[in-house]
Amino acid sequence: MKKIGILLSGCGFNDGSEIQESVITMLALDRAEVESVLMAPNIDQMHVVNHYTGQEMDEYRNVLVEASRIARGNIKDMAEVTGNDIDGLIIPGGLGVTKNLSDYAMAGVECSINPDVYRLVSEVHLLQKPIGAICIAPIMMAKILGEQDESADMTIGSDKEIINDINSMGSNHIKCSVSEIVVDKEKKLITTPAYMDAKSISEVSSGIEKLVAEVLSMVS
Repeated sequence: MKKIGILLSGCGFNDGSEIQESVITMLALDRAEVESVLMAPNIDQMHVVNHYTGQEMDEYRNVLVEASRIARGNIKDMAEVTGNDIDGLIIPGGLGVTKNLSDYAMAGVECSINPDVYRLVSEVHLLQKPIGAICIAPIMMAKILGEQDESADMTIGSDKEIINDINSMGSNHIKCSVSEIVVDKEKKLITTPAYMDAKSISEVSSGIEKLVAEVLSMVS
């Protein structure tokens, strides 16, 4: 059975992974009879947000522990996963990508990437296995590729500031509707805007299902 890694950044779009994007990805893989290998870094979240009020909370939470809520406990510390263990990788969005997997939310184009995230993404890319990046996740791909003197076609939809940052990191942003995907066949990178632009879960589902199908089509 094919195995596709899903890299989570917590639980909740304000401080972790976007739950609907993550579950739609898992469902699409399950319907294709593909095993999802869910994982997250075993680190503290940057902060905790009350998703009812939108306000920051005075408490600490662990990214792996929170992500296990989405995975129903069936999750790995990503430090234990290598590029050889999976046939491809998908990264759902959510602000945890920019706060926990990287510090883009604070540092912008000068951001750094969590070492285990950088390692795993680089391994999968070096092995020429496909990577799907959803919502805000392409900004992290632009940073990683840029540091390796590489670039790729990708999309986050229509946010002008992030588009400029992707281009300044050396990659090529392509505007894309929420129900579509951008495919860089050479780099084996597939991206879709999802909740960067989406107004409903059905719009998100349309793009993610296409992304998952394209990832699986690239698995040798």
